[in-house]
Amino acid sequence: MASRVDHTALFAATPSPYLVLGPDLVIVDVNRAYLAATGRTREDLLGRHIFTAFPDNPADPDADGVRNLGASLHRVLATGRPDTMALQKYDIPVMGRPGVFEERWWSPVNTPVAGPDGQVAYIIHRVEDVTAFVKEYGAGRPGGGRAEESLKETHALEAELYARARELERLNEELRQAHTREREVAVLLQEAMLRVPDLAHHRDIAVRYLPATGSLNVCGDWYDVIDIPPDRLAVSVGDVIGHGLEAAAVMGMLRSALSAAIRALERPAQALEVLGLYARSVEGALGTTAVKAVVDTRSRLITYSNAGHPPPMLIHADGGCELLDQATDPPLGARPQHVPRPQASLAYRPGDTLVLYTDGLIERRDQDIDVGLDQLERVLGEFVHLGTEELADTVLARMGVAGGGRDDIALVVVRL
Repeated sequence: MASRVDHTALFAATPSPYLVLGPDLVIVDVNRAYLAATGRTREDLLGRHIFTAFPDNPADPDADGVRNLGASLHRVLATGRPDTMALQKYDIPVMGRPGVFEERWWSPVNTPVAGPDGQVAYIIHRVEDVTAFVKEYGAGRPGGGRAEESLKETHALEAELYARARELERLNEELRQAHTREREVAVLLQEAMLRVPDLAHHRDIAVRYLPATGSLNVCGDWYDVIDIPPDRLAVSVGDVIGHGLEAAAVMGMLRSALSAAIRALERPAQALEVLGLYARSVEGALGTTAVKAVVDTRSRLITYSNAGHPPPMLIHADGGCELLDQATDPPLGARPQHVPRPQASLAYRPGDTLVLYTDGLIERRDQDIDVGLDQLERVLGEFVHLGTEELADTVLARMGVAGGGRDDIALVVVRL
């Protein structure tokens, strides 16, 4: 039987200096290598904000260590991705000598650790102290008749390397700002296209859209809720292949086309047939998956059709679950010739909950999709007693995607 690894002892003995921060940037742990590199004790650091423990050198008007490190740590918190910093001059206070700082040069990397809810729970701040290297080449090696020339050459080399490192950092920051501006535009576009006017009439319906982490953070998932007077409600979700603004644009066209089709046609299967024909004329639309369900509140019947999409779930008040998987057909444009799409119906009882979602909620690279389906069914059955808004948030948290995932996620929860 394999022996258990003592991770606490392993962390303490790791040769590289490590500091562990909470999301509030308060120091929660530190290894021996970091204590040795900074001349501190655990009591000096634990429970203190990192910039209280290590402020900028007030005697250095060019000191920017706090600003640069703070920007890096906040990027990690915002993106959930590691951030490698350029070479940093970050002097540290000398213990026992108030106001005295020691020149230090560091090569830092900040790495997030996700908690059960998918949010950043800790940041591992790893540094390598390169002060000796910088000073050695900054002062010139002893001996030889060209000591003065060597000194000048090494000073020039140091200045060149430092200038290039700072220029790289500046360019990276400009790229991050450009990416942020583009993402803001993309998210505003996505929100505008996902606006659902009829949703205001339904307090018992919750919708969620979570953009994928990374890229432009916009993709091709959509949801829609449409009133069909006098007593029917149409609900849909869909997923366009691809990411970024192009996928979002295709999503907007298909969502609008399906919205128009379901208003003009009585059957969900007919609406998806029209959408499939339209998709053949839209570049990037083939392979899109979608599911359309129409709820008839008078007959208490759900009629649906599915174009290659994960099946919606009907959760009864007692926690039992029925999959809407009796009318599944290939994605849009998958067949070379037009073929009528299937349609199925099932009855519901007042208090049941209909849940539609996209594959980002249940798919993981390291597991079969049935595992995600089973997990979603268990979560819905356990928490079906919650209101729709709280249930939607609980589903995202229990599925581990409250902070987003590798793919975008659309979710619709309807209390019938």
